[in-house]
Amino acid sequence: MNATSMPLAAPKVEWDHPSRGRVGMFGLIAAEAAIFTIFVVAYLFYVGKSLTGPMPKDVLSVPIFYTFCLLSSSLTIHAAAKALRQDNVRVFRVLWFATIALGAAFMYGTAKEWHHLIYDDGLTISTNLFGTTYYSLVGLHGFHVVVGLSALSIVMALTLLGNLRSDHAERVDVLALYWHFVDGVWVVVFTVVYVIGR
Repeated sequence: MNATSMPLAAPKVEWDHPSRGRVGMFGLIAAEAAIFTIFVVAYLFYVGKSLTGPMPKDVLSVPIFYTFCLLSSSLTIHAAAKALRQDNVRVFRVLWFATIALGAAFMYGTAKEWHHLIYDDGLTISTNLFGTTYYSLVGLHGFHVVVGLSALSIVMALTLLGNLRSDHAERVDVLALYWHFVDGVWVVVFTVVYVIGR
């Protein structure tokens, strides 16, 4: 058997494994997406079936400004993560703070809306089916925003203490994935509650 007739060994291909943090975050997002799906379906199933008022069209106003704030925070967190990958901690700090401020503004808008609904319109979680499903769905999203803001604030504190460097960029990217998920879910909640449900 000559050398030309021997089969050539295939070159070894290295598989670039995704980080454990990224895989874990995608797993969390998948589970959370399933939970949100259940709440969205429940909201859509019960919308318009309340026997007593108030109804969505009577009390809901579309939170365009606060929605803009939250969706803009996806741009600032993306730019912040990019700045950290480029080892520009100063720019990262400014953009990260902007993300927190935009998320906090959104939560302020939610709190203001709830205060108005409860004290001015008399809509509580036990008023009718609309109240139950509205506060459950919007409240679930608000809870996720608060969790995200808490995590963002911890990173901000570490940044101000000088403990954040470019080699932490992968972890920041994982946290940014969660924030993008929260923003994406709001697009669905906004559409279901303030567009379809009204």
